[in-house]
Amino acid sequence: MQINPLLQKDIQDFIDYNLKTNVADLALQKNPFPNVNWIDILNQINAKQKAKSKLPTWFDAKNIIYPAKISIEQTSSEKTAEYKSKLVSGESLIDLTGGFGIDDYYFSKKLKEVIHCEINEELSQIVAHNFEQLMAKNIQCLAGDSYQMLQNLNQKLDWIYIDPSRRNEAKGKVFMLKDCLPNVPEYLDFYFEYASNIMIKTAPILDITAGLLELKNVKTIHIVAVENEVKELLWVLEKNYSQPIRITASNILKNKTEEFSFDHDTECLVNYSLPKKYIYEPNAAIMKSGGFDEIAMQFKIDKLQQHSHLYTSDTLQDFPGRIFEIQNCIGYNKTDMKQFMENKKANITTRNFPDTVENIRKKWKIAAGGNLYCFFTTDVNNNKIVLLCDKLK
Repeated sequence: MQINPLLQKDIQDFIDYNLKTNVADLALQKNPFPNVNWIDILNQINAKQKAKSKLPTWFDAKNIIYPAKISIEQTSSEKTAEYKSKLVSGESLIDLTGGFGIDDYYFSKKLKEVIHCEINEELSQIVAHNFEQLMAKNIQCLAGDSYQMLQNLNQKLDWIYIDPSRRNEAKGKVFMLKDCLPNVPEYLDFYFEYASNIMIKTAPILDITAGLLELKNVKTIHIVAVENEVKELLWVLEKNYSQPIRITASNILKNKTEEFSFDHDTECLVNYSLPKKYIYEPNAAIMKSGGFDEIAMQFKIDKLQQHSHLYTSDTLQDFPGRIFEIQNCIGYNKTDMKQFMENKKANITTRNFPDTVENIRKKWKIAAGGNLYCFFTTDVNNNKIVLLCDKLK
């Protein structure tokens, strides 16, 4: 991709003018700029369309160049990048897997020196150009292999940041850090020669227990969700650290961030109870964290059953997740279901229940939607029950 031709004013105006146009339809038209690659122009439109909500700073800036759309899809959002920036301190950081540079832009707001290392030379040039447009003057862009880059720089840094990529997508849900590039577990000792703090970003699919088996010196783990969708796991390592591991589940919402923290592998005394007045459903970040007993203990609420992961209380709590008021609790049997649920409209959630939402709707002719929220679950006595609720939050 040639950057300079794409920066011509008429081409930039054309890109902005067509941001609401279907790129597939544009592709059928004749290229109005025969001296510039038509595919490159279309890619700019497509990528900028995807950046509007995810990367508003880049979208609003002038003369930004975008890489292939897959780089936009895989990059951190500005919301998660800002979250990461709050975890670092000191003066310097090197990003060994720089990508489109969203994280580094936010790191640069907290640190004096940021080094963006990217093995793809074209992408490195694009990112360097964009940082100039964004007036991020304390970021140095270097193209090359990160292992060699660290050796060549030969300097002590406060942080190393790594976002390893999976080498084999055919492995499906099998996800281990040793199968990624770079192989972080193999290089950890090498990395600690250059920085005392390492932050590793992984996809949500990585199992926390599996990750802890591969890594050492883990200090904190952050599960980061945006609008109740888990986006990434952040593993913060500190050289020679051997104290308890702190897990923080964060759900970034429009007006606030729900945060819940606990120490990994601590024992909790949990109370179990039949449904009371209110029911609580943890947000997605907490569900990923596995802190099911810790949330009950900290908020002084009862669990419905060991594996249901629903909670209840008589007094309303400011809970990090969805909150409902129970209007009725019925048994999952033919008599109660015919009386209270058949041919009704409801929002259905199943927790620790033997049947699927689809089968429940089909069997009892329950339409989707409406203001009624129903939890099909198992109570402390191992009875199958249905909670009919009003949503409070």
